[in-house]
Amino acid sequence: MFKKFTKDDVHSRSNIKSSAQRGLKSKFVGQFEALEPAIDSIIPKKSQAILIKCEDKIQLYSVENEIVLFQHFDDLIPALKIVHKYPQCFPRVQVDRGAIKFVLSGANIMCPGLTSAGAKLPEENIENESIVSIYAEGKENALAVGKLVMSTDEIKSVNKGIGIEVLHYLGDGLWNLKE
Repeated sequence: MFKKFTKDDVHSRSNIKSSAQRGLKSKFVGQFEALEPAIDSIIPKKSQAILIKCEDKIQLYSVENEIVLFQHFDDLIPALKIVHKYPQCFPRVQVDRGAIKFVLSGANIMCPGLTSAGAKLPEENIENESIVSIYAEGKENALAVGKLVMSTDEIKSVNKGIGIEVLHYLGDGLWNLKE
């Protein structure tokens, strides 16, 4: 999604009203319930959030010159820097070492990369279309954020095809975007 993203893809910037900011916070917490204790440090009450409209119906939300989340259609997706600060707040999957270079070049994650020896899927099922943070075998921080193409139970049973659509990864255009 952000593979070739640059400042030229940004169309407009506007401040968000405080009422819309409260709505954004509650929608974000509604999507990721574990964020409840951390939401006021991600989007502080007295801060000014900025909506940045971009190409392809992508909207970035910036607080204090840092992109904290982005929206694509109805999905609110945390920026990778927020996932690094609050890793316990987001559903987590792990890919094997072999998938790292492909993920860091923007490729989607195939099911075998999620079910092999070094990979880990959570015990409880995560529904398809859910947003997950993607970690790599032997690495401490998340390397990407993606959207499940099929549920984790389906990934385990089918073990074929694309399992996760990668939306944002280390080193992509959004990661390198300076306000």
